[in-house]
This record gives sequence, C-alpha cells and structure tokens, in this order.
Amino acid sequence: MTQTDARVTQHPNGYRDLPQQARLLAQARHPDPFAVLGRQPLGEGRVEVRAFLPQAQSVTLGRDGPAFQRVPHTDLFVLAGRAEEIPPRYELAWTGKDGGRRVGHDPYAFGPQLSDYDMHLFAQGVHWHAWRWLGAHPRVVDEVAGVLFAVWAPSAERVSVVGDFNGWDGRCHPMRRRPSGVWELFVPELAAGALYKYEIRARDGHILLKADPYARRMEPPPRTASMVEPENAYAWGDGEWMEARRRRDWLRAPLAAYEAHLGSWQRNADGGWLNYRELVERLVAYVRELGFTHLELLPVMEHPFGGSWGYQTLGYFAPTARYGTPDDFRGFVDHCHRHGIGVLLDWTPAHFPNDAHGLARFDGGPVYEHPDPQRAVHPDWGTLTYDYGRPEVRNFLLASALYWLEEFHIDGLRVDAVASMLYLDYSRKPGEWRPNRYGGRENLEAIEFLQHLNAVVHERHPGAVVIAEESTAWPLVTRPTWVGGLGFSMKWNMGWMHDTLDYLAHDPVHRSYHHDRLTFGMLYAHTENFVLPLSHDEVVHGKRALVEKFPGDDWQRFATLRLLYLYQWTYPGKKLLFMGGEFAVRREWDHDRALDWELLQYPPHRGVARLVGDLNRLYCAWPALHAREFEPSGFEWIDCHDAAQSVVSYLRRDDERFVVVVLNFTPVPRYGYRIGVPQAGTYRERLNTDAAVYGGGNVGNLGAVRAEAREWMGRSHSLSLTLPPLGGIVLVPDQDER
Repeated sequence: MTQTDARVTQHPNGYRDLPQQARLLAQARHPDPFAVLGRQPLGEGRVEVRAFLPQAQSVTLGRDGPAFQRVPHTDLFVLAGRAEEIPPRYELAWTGKDGGRRVGHDPYAFGPQLSDYDMHLFAQGVHWHAWRWLGAHPRVVDEVAGVLFAVWAPSAERVSVVGDFNGWDGRCHPMRRRPSGVWELFVPELAAGALYKYEIRARDGHILLKADPYARRMEPPPRTASMVEPENAYAWGDGEWMEARRRRDWLRAPLAAYEAHLGSWQRNADGGWLNYRELVERLVAYVRELGFTHLELLPVMEHPFGGSWGYQTLGYFAPTARYGTPDDFRGFVDHCHRHGIGVLLDWTPAHFPNDAHGLARFDGGPVYEHPDPQRAVHPDWGTLTYDYGRPEVRNFLLASALYWLEEFHIDGLRVDAVASMLYLDYSRKPGEWRPNRYGGRENLEAIEFLQHLNAVVHERHPGAVVIAEESTAWPLVTRPTWVGGLGFSMKWNMGWMHDTLDYLAHDPVHRSYHHDRLTFGMLYAHTENFVLPLSHDEVVHGKRALVEKFPGDDWQRFATLRLLYLYQWTYPGKKLLFMGGEFAVRREWDHDRALDWELLQYPPHRGVARLVGDLNRLYCAWPALHAREFEPSGFEWIDCHDAAQSVVSYLRRDDERFVVVVLNFTPVPRYGYRIGVPQAGTYRERLNTDAAVYGGGNVGNLGAVRAEAREWMGRSHSLSLTLPPLGGIVLVPDQDER
C-alpha cells in the first residue's frame, strides 16, 4: 500500500489536497461528496475507498479486512488496492470513539437511484405520485436493504440527512444533488421507524434543520422529527364500498356529513386522546345510529399547534401521530367504509405555518411560499401562502390530495379557505397587493392549480368529491373546467348559513321585518352545487353554541333549533352539522376537552338528537329530498310571501313524488292555516318538530290531513293545517290515493 500523500497527487478528479477535502467535509460544506467519498478510480486497475466518519476511531474493510489510514488531523479514512480486491459493494467496519463496533455498507458506494423521468414530471408540476419517490422509502438496492431519502431543496448549498442513526450530525450523510434541485441518498442498513430530518446549509451559510415535507409519518407533537414509514401493505376490506363509490352518482345521492374533531369528540377518562381504533369503534356506531352518510374530519394531517385544529398543516402526507399510526388511520377509514360511512377530510392548500422545522424558507429562501413579500404572508393568520406559479409547489399540493384519496381511500376533500386563494387582494388594503398581469385582482396561478386539481381528481377517482369552502360570489365554482369553472364538486353555502342564523337571532316579533333572509337564498340556490353547513366555525370565538344563539327561554331556544334543523334538511343542498349540535351542546366548542355527553340524560337534548336521526333517515329515504338538490325542478315555493306570520311553505320533488314542508318561525300556533297543494288525497304528517318525542308540545295535525277541493294559491286543492309554534311539519301524500 502506497503512502496517502504520494497517491492523492495523481487523483484523476483533480483533488490533490485530501486534507482540504476533509476540511470541507468536516465543515459540511462540500459541494459534491460523491466525487470524494466511496470507491474512486486511481487508474491502472487501482481504486481507493474513502470514508468520512467523524465518530470513528479506526476503520477496516469489512469485519476482518485491511485497515484504512486516517488522513492526518482529519476524520477522512482511505484505503487503496487493486480493483478486483475491493468490490463495488463493500462493508465498512469501524470502532467508534465511544468504543462501540459498527458494521455497514458505505452509502457512497451506491449510484443515483431516482429516475430522470420522475424528476422531469415533477419539474413540470404533473407528477401525480411524487410521494412514491420523494421522502423516505425503505428499499433494497443491489440486495442491500436500507432507506432512500429524497428532498427538493433547489437553492441549498448542501443537504444532509440526520437522525438517531448518525447522532444528528450533518457531516455524516451529505446527499447527492441532482440537476432538478432534488437531493438523494441511499442509507444502507436503515429501517422503518428511524427518526430523521434534513440539515440544510443555505447559501448565506445558515444551517437549517427541517422535517421532511413528504414524510408519511411524524413524531407525536410537540416533537417534530420525521419517521421512516414502511411502504403501504395494509389489507383493505372495503372493496365493495370502493366499487359502489365508483358507480355512485353523488349529484343525486344523499349526503349528510357529521363534522368532527377527533381530539375533542370523546376522550379517555383521564382526559387523554382516544386513538384512531378506539375512536372509530365508537364514532361509526354513533354516526350510523344518527343516520349520517359521511364523516367529515377536521384536518388529520400532522400539525404542530393543536389550537389550529389542524388547519395549520405541515405534514401533508402524514396522519397526525396524536391518535396513532398511518395504518391505524387506514383502519379507521376501512371500518367506516365496511359499515357504510363515507369519509371526507378537510385539506388546507391555502397557507402553512412558519414553524422553523417546517416549509418556511425551506432552503434558506422562499421555496414553498411566494417570493413576493406582499403575497407571501396571509394577512388573517400570519401564515405563509403558497407560490402556485412554481410547478414543484403545485405538484406538492396535487400529490398530497391524491395521496389521501389513493393511500387512505378517502371519499373526498373539503378545501379550506378557497376565497383567500382566488383573490390577490383578499383581506388586503389598497397598496398591500399587486394586480395580475392583466391588471385584475384574480390569482391566476391559484385558479389554474384548482382547475388542474379538480380535473385530475374527478378523472382518476370517479365518485370522490372535492368541496370548496368559498365565501364569495365567485362564479362557476362547481361548474366544469371546460366551461370556465373551477371544477369543484360542491361548495359550502355560506350565504344560506349567515342569512338563516341572522334571521333566527331576531326576536320572533321582529322576524316579519327580515323575512327576505329566508327567501333571498332561493334566487341563487341552484347557481352552484351547494352544501348547507352548520360548521365548527359557527360555535367558536364568542359565537356561542347553536342553541344559545336564539332569543327567548329554553323552550323557545330548543324549539328554534329543531326548526332550524328541519329547514336545513329540507332545503336544497347537501347537509353538514358539527359535532355536539346534534344534541344541543350549550357551550362553545373547546378543542382541548370532550363534548358534554352528560347532557344526553336530559329530555330536551335527547329530543334534539332523536330529531336529527329522524331527519337523516327521512332525507335518505325520500328521493324528493335529495335527488334534485342541485336542480331548480327539485324545489317549488308554495308560499314565500307570508312575512306577517313568519311562515314559509314549499314542495320538494323528484321524478315521481313530492313532499310538503311548512315552517312557522313564531312561538304562536297557527290554526286553520291554509296552503295550496298539487293534488287531492290524504297527506300524512311524516315529521313534526313539536312532537313530544323531540321535546315539543305535540301541537299538530293528529297524523294526517285531507286535502279539500278548494282552490288556493293557484292550486286546485288545499290543506287546512295546524302549525306548531316555532315548529315545522313535513307532509307526504298518501301514495295509495294518488
């Protein structure tokens, strides 16, 4: 073996000064560690193996092979020999400075693993499955098991993967830079469960320690490390559900969603969280009993701050570890599907938090956030907004959406804060925003992203839905992209929700002056495919619980709440109710404590819960209440003009049948109240919110009423009804007499 100093002067890569290379490695500043480390050719059939091991005292080739020489005053070890004596895949054995003995393959003996084609698609923003190669993936390369790490950090000077396996030392595993701005490294002998982050040296010299944007599992907060997750091998049992979903016409099918926050629905006796498997056993049984068709979960994507309820997401590919593992969450969804419950997830592509370990200034400069300071910060929450004009950022978000649909069989996404994505001047004053290239206020890049997202989801996952939380009058939100729409399946009807709650907040004696709050919504009810939400946003931050929003004593409040629910379930649009509303919780929602389940021992609360269950069953059983929710032909006013008595009446129709709905918004019973109906016969009182089983006073029509051949309101027949105070009724024509 020749002396190190003599040998390196002839190195073909031009590295005449190995001590200088070792200093760059020791400073974690080397621009190309693969050019120095690993098995390097010397010419004339000779090679040299170099290993930089800051934690090693001595090194040998394999357990019993020749010893490496240490380059003086460095942690760089070298060994030269004939090419045939040192195989391309070799092991290093080293004694640590702590006295421990370690053996493993050299990461720098492995060539690039990522395909140029994958990185090309990623750079174009159209790689639908980027999570399959970015992040951390257990792999077997040349019969050697390990983990392949890959991260996009386009402006970094150096990126290292660090973790428990190398003492979180950024000098140990610097990564290979690819031309796409992606960095990769295969670390042999590493396995699932390993904790890791990326140590990034920015161009200005700052050292950053970042969680993996594509991590599929993370430590439970407040810890912030990413965790190597095995590839998905979950044995799904929901094949029947998934096939039925693919054929399902969601436009004409019932959808009643129970919105839940997993951390505060129920808790353990000691106040701790239930895990995914404990939650699903209780939650599915409860939701089925109440007749809901879907669960809509506040974001389960990993988030550092529990007080954000998940809406400040950092783990866009990782179910929160607060409640268990990714497979535990797969089991959650699987159990829902096998028991006939769909699962919708809230998803937040509008903004992200600025936590130091997250996406903010990921490689020292703006990577995920917009580079324009006037567009980078969300004015309402102090979070950062995405740069939708950057293909790799669009790809990150698109891949996240598809990940939940494909890897977790999610049935749909509710996209949060869409309005803030669409408008450049959203919550900004004049001078705080710049117009687009045409001089307008529309965020053209965000519009293009949303259209692409919706087109891809609907093409690849028939039956899955994408729902917009969009609070403005932006046109064509739920119309196809090929006619200029955004392409969403549905949109929350925030106008209906605000108008209705505002109307009900007035004392009944004054409601006649605000009657238009009830009727105005039908002017636009079929311009979009709407969901009617009574969501978590309406029961926090001083807004009070639903039942506490209404005037009067408890009798009036509970009666008004029951009337509201009948109105919601019979008005055109899919349904959403936040947890606790179904049994009239009396305090605002607190994400740090469970719902007040003890209220169910009291009849008024049990009555509301029973009503919600009966409304769901009525809604699902009668196509007249759901089959034409998005079509003008599915709704017809009987009388919308009775402001003096604060009563509205209408028909809901499908292809063959109809139901009659009459709502009385005053605490005065109405006797002999006449409405016109389309046909003769007996009309059964299918539901009355004042029934004693719901906590009411049993004011009604004794189960049925006979139509009279008396013209009224332009119809050939009419009914003389008894309307309950602050109550509503649903009447169904007796089909045997049609």
